[in-house]
Amino acid sequence: MGNKFLDCTALTLTIVGAVNWGLIGFFRFDLVAFLFGDMSWLSRVVYALVGLCGLYMLAFYRHCGSDE
Repeated sequence: MGNKFLDCTALTLTIVGAVNWGLIGFFRFDLVAFLFGDMSWLSRVVYALVGLCGLYMLAFYRHCGSDE
């Protein structure tokens, strides 16, 4: 994780995805579908970006416990 902008963007989108899943789990409310339409092209882009950011955030585990 070296690019601060990419890191912050990925973290933000991962948090958005986590909040969305929390809303789905607790209230059966899909915020992304509410804002962008149920499986519209825009909501699919948001879902895909959140998924890619989640995969990117896996690189964070390399830095856990290191003294950088």
